Amino acid sequence: MTRVTQRLDAALRHLGETRTDLSADRLHAYRESLNQRRREYAATLDTTGISIEESRADALGLRIYQGGPEPAPAVLYCHSGAFVLGNLDVDHHQCVQLAERGECTVVSVDYRLAPEHPFPAALDDAITALEWVAENADELHIDADRLAVAGSSAGGALAARLVQRAAEGHGPQLVLQLLHQPVLDDRPTLSKHEFDSAAGFDAPAVELMWQHYLAGGAASTDAAPARAAELSRLPATLITCSELDPLRDEAIDYARRLMSSGVATELHVDVSLADAGE
Repeated sequence: MTRVTQRLDAALRHLGETRTDLSADRLHAYRESLNQRRREYAATLDTTGISIEESRADALGLRIYQGGPEPAPAVLYCHSGAFVLGNLDVDHHQCVQLAERGECTVVSVDYRLAPEHPFPAALDDAITALEWVAENADELHIDADRLAVAGSSAGGALAARLVQRAAEGHGPQLVLQLLHQPVLDDRPTLSKHEFDSAAGFDAPAVELMWQHYLAGGAASTDAAPARAAELSRLPATLITCSELDPLRDEAIDYARRLMSSGVATELHVDVSLADAGE
């Protein structure tokens, strides 16, 4: 048992040897397996009180969750999946909960995936979706002055860059960003070094993720939002991350930079110690 596995809660230790394999020759099978599992899980969820419908912005698939009184605040949601996995089902549960607990309208975007569609395809789709939400505020019965973005993992990179673009004057004004275990930086961090062989998503998976997404190109602020120099004009921010995750340090570093820039920022680090004595 590895040291990292020992730090997992006892109920999760059986997952200590699992890995996310994003190698090119196994990616298609991994993607199909994930899609099937999440599709089946999504079908079992209790969505009582939440109105859910499918929509499109040109060729881009969207799923709309209405959970609040009209005109409701709205959140554009970008799903997880290391830029190469996922669809509208992968974070369906999170979107249902966000719409219900936040009493808001959530619009989830089915952005294009690498390596078939490398950067900037996913970001372009996120931009299209956000503009569509703002332009159709009346039809969606949402408050255009209360728009937010949220994203998990790779979706966090897209959400974070949307907020930066809005602060630069590109796109509708945003009042909040929610980033869960976000991908923010392609550069080395201590947590990427520490979790080179960790349960679930580890450093080799991070490296392959960036290779697929950038397709040999250089990283920019559009791809890796942590590269942005100016953060002071960003809206209120909630960042959550996991203690045992190669992405941990880039989330913490970004939160610290936001705080230092005067941005109202809340940071939560999920601690997964096996027991209090370790």
